[in-house]
Amino acid sequence: MSSGYSSLEEDAEDFFFTARTSFFRRAPQGKPRAGQQDVEKEKETYSYLSKEEIKEKVHKYNLAVTDKLKMTLNSNGIYTGFIKVQMELCRPPQTSGKLAPSSNGCMNTLHISSTNTVGEVIEALLKKFLVTESPAKFALYKRCHREDQVYACKLSDREHPLYLRLVAGPRTDTLSFVLREHEIGEWEAFSLPELQNFLRILDKEEDEQLQSLKRRYAAYRQKLEEALSEVWKPG
Repeated sequence: MSSGYSSLEEDAEDFFFTARTSFFRRAPQGKPRAGQQDVEKEKETYSYLSKEEIKEKVHKYNLAVTDKLKMTLNSNGIYTGFIKVQMELCRPPQTSGKLAPSSNGCMNTLHISSTNTVGEVIEALLKKFLVTESPAKFALYKRCHREDQVYACKLSDREHPLYLRLVAGPRTDTLSFVLREHEIGEWEAFSLPELQNFLRILDKEEDEQLQSLKRRYAAYRQKLEEALSEVWKPG
């Protein structure tokens, strides 16, 4: 399975909510300091977009679309559209079925609303693939391409992916979304039984390594003693 399509409206209606009537846009930022080229510069403040501004942006977005995945603006100011999320998972997730994204790089297309948050998008993706692990173990990143460089920034659960898609335009080489596990060391994403199981595994591995080391030195001692007995044998 290399790609897929799902809708928060159809496949996971619990994640499709009534929206607020106004949305956010990024406020102008000052020029970054020289050499400060990291993901922190992606964390900018927001100001509100009027319905007219949203209408204009949706119109321009649809003119630039080449894959027929256009946005639709409703009379109440809520808009719907599509985002593509690449699955970059280091290990196969725990599932209750056979729909887990088994291959790295699996691409999934979601139909969402401008009101859907990052947290809801993550939950919808996991639900689509029947993943039983906690959504807290996963994070959604936006990947930006600027001046032949690629920047990745983890999105907060309260951000709105479709707004980011609208502002950036439809080109995925300008902005794309990636689902990943949290960085190693973020142990708060695991439950207490899981952490206890990790400790049991570590204890078992430690014991196995210790027994292997003891056997290795016991064999070395035996060979050394045999060699010494040969030397001390009367001629």
